[in-house]
Amino acid sequence: MFARRRPLLRAAAVGGTAYVAGKHMANKQAEQQYTDEDQEARLSALEQQQAAGYGQPPPPGYGQPPPPGYGPPPPGYGQPPPAEPEPAAGSSIADQLNQLVELHKQGALTDEEFATAKASVLGSG
Repeated sequence: MFARRRPLLRAAAVGGTAYVAGKHMANKQAEQQYTDEDQEARLSALEQQQAAGYGQPPPPGYGQPPPPGYGPPPPGYGQPPPAEPEPAAGSSIADQLNQLVELHKQGALTDEEFATAKASVLGSG
């Protein structure tokens, strides 16, 4: 008798699991279909509202001049800031060397970088 019970028990467990899985998938599909239909209804209603709005005249005051407090913007408003003046190309060699010395003292230039920059300044002058 025990030999026969196990296959029946196994079949009942598999069948029950298959039933629950099938029911879950059916519910999931029905929910997805409801969501799709609801979304389509909302989209069509929105499209109808937009289409109806295109044939209407513009609201009152549209295209008229602004009220008295709203004049043109002040001069220079919305324009880019003036460009910074570039350093003079003909600055003296002494000024360039002084600048290199200051950078070297501040630690911004290593000894090798200072020597290379100094040589280029003296070579170009």
